[in-house]
Amino acid sequence: MKKILLIGVLYVCFACSQGKKQTAEVSCGQCQFGLTSQKGCDLAVRLDDKAYFVDGADIDDYGDAHDKDSGFCEVIRTAEVSGEVVDGRFKVNSIDLID
Repeated sequence: MKKILLIGVLYVCFACSQGKKQTAEVSCGQCQFGLTSQKGCDLAVRLDDKAYFVDGADIDDYGDAHDKDSGFCEVIRTAEVSGEVVDGRFKVNSIDLID
């Protein structure tokens, strides 16, 4: 019984540590959100009107960043994201594109 309780507690702790999912805008930090602290094209999220570069996912993980219709350097997309802001950067657990 103690093992089952321990497993349950560990599961709950792990699930809570993943961060709650929230809707955010996802795009290129430089091309679409005007971030200038890095050179080149890098993935960023905008939460509550503030943009953050993303750690844990790459801009090309979701297709060609420069695709005219869906690339992050060309359009801002909506996604369900989980993670947390740490030292001014978004440490991502997951990104699920909505559009």
